[in-house]
Amino acid sequence: MIHPDPLPPGGSKTESVIMAERHQRRSVLILLHQAHSTPGRVGRQLQALGFDLDIRRASLGEPLPPCLDQHAGVVVFGGPMSANDSDEWIKREIDWLSVPLAEGKPYLGLCLGAQLLARQLGARVFSHPDRRGEAGYYPLMPTPEADRLCGARFPRFVYQWHFDGFDLPAGAELLADGVGDFPHQAYRYGRNAVALQFHPEVTYQMMCRWTTRGAHRLTQPGVRPPREHLDGWFQHDGAVSTWLARFLEAWTSDALPAVSEGRRAASDPTVTTLPPARVSRPIPPPRTEALLSA
Repeated sequence: MIHPDPLPPGGSKTESVIMAERHQRRSVLILLHQAHSTPGRVGRQLQALGFDLDIRRASLGEPLPPCLDQHAGVVVFGGPMSANDSDEWIKREIDWLSVPLAEGKPYLGLCLGAQLLARQLGARVFSHPDRRGEAGYYPLMPTPEADRLCGARFPRFVYQWHFDGFDLPAGAELLADGVGDFPHQAYRYGRNAVALQFHPEVTYQMMCRWTTRGAHRLTQPGVRPPREHLDGWFQHDGAVSTWLARFLEAWTSDALPAVSEGRRAASDPTVTTLPPARVSRPIPPPRTEALLSA
């Protein structure tokens, strides 16, 4: 923990509290779901912005904080498990997502992290009967709100690795549609909670590892062959990396725009919801990055 600087001569108690709050907000909570997973490029860019990473794994029994007064935000990453699994820790993590929502803290859900948030908000997470998925680069159809999110053009081709999808939660703002078997690809809930089905955190080294260790998943319907994954990185990663840097800067500095009422899912009669979920109150080297399929 970083302690605030001593109060300067003549300084007030209010100034001391402000200084302490500024220091406390220099940590971002990172939730990973496997023993050797890392936050990839998201972690590196957050560190470049001056944030420490508080990395925790609820899947391994590590505790989640009861409040986020010492964190600037939360990033929840992917994993090979499903948001519909019956494991106690998955239910506990879904319940815990009420904490950043209630506090209005910045939340970023990536793949499984987006699906867990959908469950917390009462939306369906589903898989196709033939277990088809998306693995590789796929096109997106961003909304105008997505392009206004952080002053950078929302990526049009993104890296995917998932075999579940989600319905758009009631009250959420759609940010991007898919063009294939998984229609909802990105959404925002409130001002600060953003959920992405895709993986902007992936590095080239991570992609090589995923396509090697997860090769058996690349025979399922809908996925791209391994060579297309690596070729796509050279074509599309620059735009994704540029967008991510701009987004994280806006996301951590409370600079995301207000939600557009005209795009809220509450006005969309096609939204399918389930009863609300239960609510309770230095990065390792690239070669250690593990498979984060979701």
